Amino acid sequence: MTEPAVDASHDGGAPGDRPPPGLDLDRLAGWLALHHPELAGGPLRASLITGGKSNLTYLLHGAGRELVLRRPPLGHVLATAHDMAREHRVIAALAPTAVPVPGVVLLCVDPAVIGAPFYLMHRVPGEVLRTRAQTDPLTDGQRRDLAWAMMDTLAALHTVDPAEVGLADFGRPEGYLGRQVRRWAGQLDRSRSRELPGVDELRDALAASVPEGVNAGRIVHGDYRLDNLLTTVDPVSVRAVLDWEMATLGDPLADLGLLLTYWDVLGDSDLAEGNPVADGLGPRAGFPTGGELIARYAGRSGVDVGPLHWHLALGCFKLAVICEGIHYRHTLGQTLGGGFDRIGDMVTPLVEHGLRAVRGN
Repeated sequence: MTEPAVDASHDGGAPGDRPPPGLDLDRLAGWLALHHPELAGGPLRASLITGGKSNLTYLLHGAGRELVLRRPPLGHVLATAHDMAREHRVIAALAPTAVPVPGVVLLCVDPAVIGAPFYLMHRVPGEVLRTRAQTDPLTDGQRRDLAWAMMDTLAALHTVDPAEVGLADFGRPEGYLGRQVRRWAGQLDRSRSRELPGVDELRDALAASVPEGVNAGRIVHGDYRLDNLLTTVDPVSVRAVLDWEMATLGDPLADLGLLLTYWDVLGDSDLAEGNPVADGLGPRAGFPTGGELIARYAGRSGVDVGPLHWHLALGCFKLAVICEGIHYRHTLGQTLGGGFDRIGDMVTPLVEHGLRAVRGN
């Protein structure tokens, strides 16, 4: 993973060196030496990989190799939202499929080691594209091919048989959409710190109009978007799908609805420019339209896309809750990196668009 790494690295020796927040390198080094000596053998250095707004990701240097460590965020961790074991399990299961994922190395569920459960995976070369500064220099053909690769990868995920990769019990497909509404409503209540006009109306409208899950039972990523992919542009390819913390078995249209929320809702908003959640990546940035993405996906997945307005409304509600949770952590001083002061501004327009979508507009 080649996103910029920030914060002081630490080799355990030089005075004044400090590891990035959330990572106790001395304890980690001691634990590796005891339980995984093949990964030890030298001082550890670490840097925080910026860009992610939820689970924390670090690049580790040591023992002649580079590994990536994932752990939950600092403070205010919502129940079930940052399950390292589930994320590790789905990545390991998808390794032999056509879905590109990083190779996992180990899982540690003991919070005593670094203060939280974590897992290690191999570093994958590539770039995470999340800003106009990164995508504006691309050619029209490269942007089109990236969009097609993104949709082809999503289609590949949704055509994997969960039972064939040991994930038959990874979720409960029956009633998935109704549970999604209730889950995100509960997450909202635990993150609510200010007045949010319309959000309760959107929640109630979604709950009252849950469609039948005709596509239920597929593996759902839960937060699929361009900047959760490691890509290359010469040639264009998706090297790895990242951030599996919300994965489960459910309706694949939930992934498509959320992707369109990023692509067409945030991607067409002035608020998205320079925003760390979505910096206007979509048609306004020279990429294909949401309608073209749907057509590409439908032609390769065999999924009945049907009426997407409800799933788009769910995507708006879900992203509004995620943004509000990040905003709440930011007000408590529990976020690392920059740009968090703007995330709260996205909640109201997401709620407004979700209300229009759930009404079929």
